[in-house]
Amino acid sequence: MMRVVSGIQPTGSLHLGNYLGAIRNWVQMQQDIQGDCLYFLADLHAISLPHDPKELAANTREMAAALVACGIDTDRSILFNQARVPAHAELQWLLNGTARMGWLNRMTQFKDKSGKNREGASIALFTYPVLQAADVLLYQATHVPVGDDQKQHLELARDIAQKFNNDFAREDAPIFTLPDPIIPKSGAARIMSLRDGSAKMSKSDPSDMSRINLTDDADTILQKVKKAKTDPEPLPSSAEGLEGRVEAQNLVGIYATLAGTTVDAVLSQFGGQGFGAFKPALAELLIETLGPISARFNDLRADTTALDAILVKGAERAATLAAPTLAATYQALGLQR
Repeated sequence: MMRVVSGIQPTGSLHLGNYLGAIRNWVQMQQDIQGDCLYFLADLHAISLPHDPKELAANTREMAAALVACGIDTDRSILFNQARVPAHAELQWLLNGTARMGWLNRMTQFKDKSGKNREGASIALFTYPVLQAADVLLYQATHVPVGDDQKQHLELARDIAQKFNNDFAREDAPIFTLPDPIIPKSGAARIMSLRDGSAKMSKSDPSDMSRINLTDDADTILQKVKKAKTDPEPLPSSAEGLEGRVEAQNLVGIYATLAGTTVDAVLSQFGGQGFGAFKPALAELLIETLGPISARFNDLRADTTALDAILVKGAERAATLAAPTLAATYQALGLQR
């Protein structure tokens, strides 16, 4: 039996990159995985950076609505937010005794997020990889979906688990399962900005024209695609011809991912044509795909009571799964409670 655990920060305003890069694969895993799927909103991670409390609370509910609208089945999967399961924070503290400063100093994301003001960064930002380890080790996760930017954190989780087992558990009765990375069948699409094909699509980009939001209506999607940056050359007949054409590569890649086909197949259809023909076809496919998601999302986000009920139910299920591991960790460390 597999147990998959993955999380996403409740930043609000989900966009196409979030959907094709992670969420669509979460939905597919519900059907493919023989076992448990736990998906959490990482609100404890969100406080590692400056934030507005009211905005965080609203974004957490909004993210829950978006995930359900995208297809997360809360009867089949466990959907919850971290803060409703205190065992996440408890286990992080217990694992802080095992994690090493040298390991955390090598985490590249801390360097990226703290920038030049490393001394002014929060302790939470420095130690959040230990919380990430707790997030998955708490549930004896066998597999964790990872992108390139998260591989280092999964390796850290395995290092912490291995050292804890070596230090505090019998060889034939380890406390923690060492999780393996999982690459979804459809892969993890890397969606780039509509204004700069060398930068990832991101909510933090000041230009709303750089991204397709899951809440965008049909007219907005059409306008954003029409104004997406391209080059004057026609589309080639094969993927090799896209080399060095980052904007063209991005748009064709989005089409292929949405259509569930290959880049070569898309180019066999549109090769030789200009973007004046390709962009309307891409916009139509985006509208067809995102329209039902947007409609359901708007219905769900208005019912905060129902959203809270979903998260409470998920947290209760998650806490039940977490309890044996947390108890075993306390006992292994000689702590009485």
